[in-house]
Amino acid sequence: MTLDDALVRALTEDYTRAPISAQDRAMLDYVVKLTRDATQVSPSDHRELREAGFDDRGILQITLIASWFNYINRVADALGVGRE
Repeated sequence: MTLDDALVRALTEDYTRAPISAQDRAMLDYVVKLTRDATQVSPSDHRELREAGFDDRGILQITLIASWFNYINRVADALGVGRE
């Protein structure tokens, strides 16, 4: 959570150029890959997260949270939630 509007704007426009830590960048890179095509996630991605400072529990939490958001957004899209 942040109240920094400039950071939110930078993350929204292009997270790869936002002023964030290397650990946050590694997490977001992983989440983007997971979201685009989870079949492309490999042990090397988990190794990169470990090198950034995440342990197995953190990697699991990142994976579960990102996957849940992907799931619930697809359900909402399929049911037309939010569409007029």
